[in-house]
Amino acid sequence: MTFKRNLLFILFLFFTPFSPFAQDTIRPDSVIKNQKMIGDDPVMVMLDSLANLKIFEEAGFPNAQQYQNWSTFTDSDIPTFPDSVYRERIAQLNDQSPFEFVYNNEVKKFIELYAVRKRKLTARILGLSQIYFPLFEEQLDKYNMPLELKYLAVIESALNPTANSPAGAKGLWQFMYGTGKVYGLKVSSYVDDRFDPFKATIAACEHLTDLYNIYGSWSLALAAYNSGAGNVNKAIRRSGGMKNFWAIQKYLPRETASYVPAFIAASYVITYANEHKINPVDPGILYYEVDTVTVHNPLSFIQISEMLDIPMDEIEFLNPSFKHLFIPATAENPYKLRLRKKHIGSFINNESALYAYRTQSGIQKDSMMKQFYSNYREAELYTVKSGESMASIAKKFNMTISDLKSLNNTKKNSFKPKKKILVYSKPASQKGRDNGVTSTYVPQVVSKDTSAKPKSGQDSGIEPASTKISAKSTSADENLKTIHVVKSGESLGSIAIKYNCTASELMKWNNLSSSKINIGQKIKLNSSGQDLTTNAKPEAKVKSETNSKSKTTAATGQKFTMYTIQSGDNLWDIADKFDVTVSQLKTLNNLKTSNRLKPGQKIKIPK
Repeated sequence: MTFKRNLLFILFLFFTPFSPFAQDTIRPDSVIKNQKMIGDDPVMVMLDSLANLKIFEEAGFPNAQQYQNWSTFTDSDIPTFPDSVYRERIAQLNDQSPFEFVYNNEVKKFIELYAVRKRKLTARILGLSQIYFPLFEEQLDKYNMPLELKYLAVIESALNPTANSPAGAKGLWQFMYGTGKVYGLKVSSYVDDRFDPFKATIAACEHLTDLYNIYGSWSLALAAYNSGAGNVNKAIRRSGGMKNFWAIQKYLPRETASYVPAFIAASYVITYANEHKINPVDPGILYYEVDTVTVHNPLSFIQISEMLDIPMDEIEFLNPSFKHLFIPATAENPYKLRLRKKHIGSFINNESALYAYRTQSGIQKDSMMKQFYSNYREAELYTVKSGESMASIAKKFNMTISDLKSLNNTKKNSFKPKKKILVYSKPASQKGRDNGVTSTYVPQVVSKDTSAKPKSGQDSGIEPASTKISAKSTSADENLKTIHVVKSGESLGSIAIKYNCTASELMKWNNLSSSKINIGQKIKLNSSGQDLTTNAKPEAKVKSETNSKSKTTAATGQKFTMYTIQSGDNLWDIADKFDVTVSQLKTLNNLKTSNRLKPGQKIKIPK
């Protein structure tokens, strides 16, 4: 039976022509009706995604058309070269890299794709490379990896930071949920780390290093990155144990078989773009113009945009991991915000005012932000059971059908049994997990004060309870306190949060013309200014209890179990098996990226 099945499979391959550009093939309707449709080529899908990338729109980026000289080209202007030239140039790439660069007909097809058919989109990739390649090279060098691997992101996402594949892979490096989780990329109802350029690049370096340590070949590591180690292992077995990409290529899935040729072609075209008369489209931003600031309190993109006069599209482009244009930061769980360097000083100088900034459009977001916090959830995998509908699954996990479709990037109205899908876990308050956003952290939406309306730009309207004390649990003594002495790191916004009032009220009670305050300054907490505080200081008490708990936890040490390495084990598989991250395993066992695991070796698995 096995021989018969294999023979049929071989005959199918023999009579089925290979075409990496299946979507361009025109066939009669009668053939289409009797043949299964071939899915769109992933490389083409990602290239086409650049067509509508907002950063290339002229609005907000006046230099976007600066280098678009390709728009005046005619077919006769597009350079073409004989095979001998391609072969010689790719041989030069091979001489300068540990990666195996070869030239063949499959590579040539992808060269024609990037340099001829989709050259306008390749010009956009060249522009985006000015933003992302320096970041990639910095991390690749840190992990002692070939710098040419930066071109892998071109194949994966066409350098589109918001790339989203039909299979559910996301971001520049196209991480699936499970693989991303192994390398510490979290997905929640607010944030998707797979879209974070910095975090995803580090995860990609760690993942590729682990794959290289398994196969000892960068070509096979790339193939495994695309389709998983399981498919590559099966291809190696079917080839009789050959550990060479070209030897096992015919045993790999269709997409993976084209993966390395596409990588070689992209590397060639970007290196020799000038010879092909492809000039970069200026995206208006360069890597060296961008820096980061740390956000410690909840902040919406609209607050940043309106107060610092930064285009919303620019903030969104630089910070694609925040799913609702909102940064759910707390003192315990801060986030990095990427901005142009020219805006960094303004952010730092006005940070306190930013948290307290309130606009009419910002007011409209208050109820939405409150809902976000009360429903903070992380994504998790769920296996569809027989008889379950999309509606029943959505109801089971307190989601809408729209949420379910969006999270799984599907337009279908049903899931097949045994299919693994993403769902949101129950709210943090029910599961007892916060991951930096506690269940008591619920913003208080302040109603408008008709007697004394705050001036525009003085109050954010987002009045969250303390990350340690909710508004409802504030003690009576604290409510009575009417004088507060400013401590290091405090702002008007954080003081207002602590005493359940607004920043604008504090400014009014203290006759402040700006939100800037100094350490040691006394702030009135009501209009009278009379201090009714008892000797007890509730906020200090809570702080003491928190520190005590933290020390107790630290004193117990990291709990772990021992695991004996089996033949074929690697850190990636072990992390996936025990639902931990590769970084946790490396830290707990003092392992370096170059360390290879040996059968019989014992390592610690964090609990």
